[in-house]
Amino acid sequence: MQLHNKINTDELREKIRTSKEERTTLSFYQYYNLGNPYLFRDHLFIMWDKLKVLGRIYVAHEGINAQISVPTQNLDKFKSKLSEITFLDGIRLNAAIEDDGKSFVKLQIKVRDKIVADGIVDPDFDPTDRGTHLKAKEFNALTADENTIVVDMRNHYESEVGHFENAICPDVDTFREQLPLVAKELEPMKDKNIVMYCTGGIRCEKASAYMRHNGYKNVYQLEGGIIEYARQVKNQGLENKFKGKNFVFDDRLAEAISEDVIANCHQCGEPADTHVNCANTGCNLLFIQCASCKEKMEHCCSDTCIEVIHMNEDDQKEWRKKHREKKKLFSKGRFENSKST
Repeated sequence: MQLHNKINTDELREKIRTSKEERTTLSFYQYYNLGNPYLFRDHLFIMWDKLKVLGRIYVAHEGINAQISVPTQNLDKFKSKLSEITFLDGIRLNAAIEDDGKSFVKLQIKVRDKIVADGIVDPDFDPTDRGTHLKAKEFNALTADENTIVVDMRNHYESEVGHFENAICPDVDTFREQLPLVAKELEPMKDKNIVMYCTGGIRCEKASAYMRHNGYKNVYQLEGGIIEYARQVKNQGLENKFKGKNFVFDDRLAEAISEDVIANCHQCGEPADTHVNCANTGCNLLFIQCASCKEKMEHCCSDTCIEVIHMNEDDQKEWRKKHREKKKLFSKGRFENSKST
């Protein structure tokens, strides 16, 4: 039986773009000690492929991290099948705030060393010894306390377009470099309330456990992350303390939580908060671009990349070969690195 997709991605993307089928975008995670993640991965693929589930799922010995879209007509069947898996029975499913059903084009389930790459090698670290969960109302109340520190446990390109009021937003590219940095920088404030948040909860769950592992006592995390916070704020009529967009890791790239535009175009400096990938596939830099620059720069991050996209396909392939090493300089959202292309 085929346990992976073999159809061209562009073909699949066009199929989803033109499809009239209503789909629901969901995300969930669970830390759990899986004895055989490869067997579990195959079981999920067989089960979800039949239900036409699409998405990106990571499975590891420490659990599962899933971002998916499900045909809305199959949603009840999907939930029923999920409940048959003991450690996923009753799990919270975070539904997307803005959802056009076009978030994913294929089903990918990969086995990884960890569901969140963290760089932690301490065998005594327990990711289940996490901080106290906070619902939106509790989060608003605790973060209003002057004895509370709010920490954004996402990468710089995520917090750039949206974050909570007065949050500390570390200038980092990866979660693994963020963990030790936050633990060290907050050392002088160890007696304060430390409230951590991320997109859907998976990173701040591990981060809060890491802080507790490093001796922090008053550690909290936003349950369900920004996605669930936005839902509770809307349903309960609460004050929204999140400003801007919530970056998401699918084809949508972001969903608006408030009308505030807190970022700027990386090319002209005008207010903008739309992430795009450079049209030069050999670059593919993720950066913020306003509508005017998008038209002027032909969806590219630099003049060099504009030249490349107008080359014939053979010349583009040669360019990509020559610049393969330089591509390592293209940090997400750091436009200055693209100027050396």
